[in-house]
Amino acid sequence: MTTLRRRLYLTLEPTERGGTLERIFEIILITTIILNIVAIILESIPEIEAQYQEIFDHFELYSVIFFTVEYVARVYAIVENPKYKNSVWGRWQYIKTPMAVVDLLAFLPFYLTFLPIDLRFIRIFRLMALFRMFKITRYMQAMIIFKKVIAERKEQLVLSFIFIIFILVIISFFMHLAEREAQPDKFGSIPEAMWWGMATLTTVGYGDVVPITPLGKVLGGLFAIAGVAFLALPAGILSSGFFELLHNPQSKKHTCPHCGKDFHE
Repeated sequence: MTTLRRRLYLTLEPTERGGTLERIFEIILITTIILNIVAIILESIPEIEAQYQEIFDHFELYSVIFFTVEYVARVYAIVENPKYKNSVWGRWQYIKTPMAVVDLLAFLPFYLTFLPIDLRFIRIFRLMALFRMFKITRYMQAMIIFKKVIAERKEQLVLSFIFIIFILVIISFFMHLAEREAQPDKFGSIPEAMWWGMATLTTVGYGDVVPITPLGKVLGGLFAIAGVAFLALPAGILSSGFFELLHNPQSKKHTCPHCGKDFHE
């Protein structure tokens, strides 16, 4: 017999095999999140905020109540997941997960505004409501695949980023030697030269710091070309990970969040 807590857990947790009730809740939640994003954007326009402030306030109240009830319900029903079956420790473990933190930040800023603190901090807390948009990732299959790729290729990604930082230091060192006498205010030290190095490696090229000596220009051109290849490393790792995950038959296997068993599409 399905208990109320079990029914609540099945409704709240997204799954490809969800029923009508699960789909209805999913639609309501995603719609609420999208409307929150739209409201936050529109509220940043002074004219619209002044004209529709009352509507924004009412919608914010609805959103806070909705997300608060949802969070409490998730914490209450999460023990139905075998991973968090302990009524106290299991719930605490769940509360510390990234998605649970996102769920908490979706409504916590509203309650913090009632504290006797500086109004500047209250504005910051209200901006934290943007975390609500991250809640939608729970229901996006693409984000699930992305997280799997990141988890499987995290070692290669970390190594590639370490390599990029290593190259950045070398580039900054050589540009410091080449330009320090001509531009002591911009290349006077390696940390100062690193700003130019980051802009060059990322191919952004702000133009506020540029080499002016012949040697500096030659090195700058070489580093700019090399930057394209260096940044291709993490992109190549991610693309190969996506290819393997999407074309590997084993990638079609999923774990049911309700029973913990594996099934194939």
